[in-house]
Amino acid sequence: MAHIRICLVTDNPSYVTHWIWQTESVHARRLHRLIVGLDIEWRPTFNSNQQSQVAILQLCVDHRCLIFQLLHCHYIPTALTTFLVNPNYNFVGVGIKGDVEKLEKDYGISVKNVVDLRHLAADAYGMTDLRNAGLKKMCEVVLGKEMEKPKHITLGKWDNKWLSEDQVQYACIDAFVSFEIGKRLNASGVMLLNKVN
Repeated sequence: MAHIRICLVTDNPSYVTHWIWQTESVHARRLHRLIVGLDIEWRPTFNSNQQSQVAILQLCVDHRCLIFQLLHCHYIPTALTTFLVNPNYNFVGVGIKGDVEKLEKDYGISVKNVVDLRHLAADAYGMTDLRNAGLKKMCEVVLGKEMEKPKHITLGKWDNKWLSEDQVQYACIDAFVSFEIGKRLNASGVMLLNKVN
């Protein structure tokens, strides 16, 4: 498994636009079939009548990760909304349908071509129990690696303006592992086209 080399944490739309431009430049030969790991985080509430807005959007392509602090940005850059609906890109994650619905509800951000890795892995490995697995289990089965997801970080204050080093690492790893699983399953010959069940 590769390693994360670049992780941009920002609430600045111009930096997001530049990250997208650089990522598309680096992967210019693959733009017709780009795989992008996607995840979101928000501050958990323990009130069933209220749910916090998405605080951060995590994207990962190869060794390049972006943590965009949506809650603190002044506007959503056009480059991001265009990137997320590009018909040649496949956005992969675990439980991604719920993430995409929350992005749409909270910010009006649409994402096309989403692939739930659980269904893809269940089909590829013939293991129906993977349809309900979390990212940690998926990492173990598909990549053969152990992944830590400490509760104190999972349930942390994702709406903070300044994220801790542990939060940044956690957020990058989630998107990166989703990317790596998507890449691995695609490399196995499984098609990644609009597969959300």
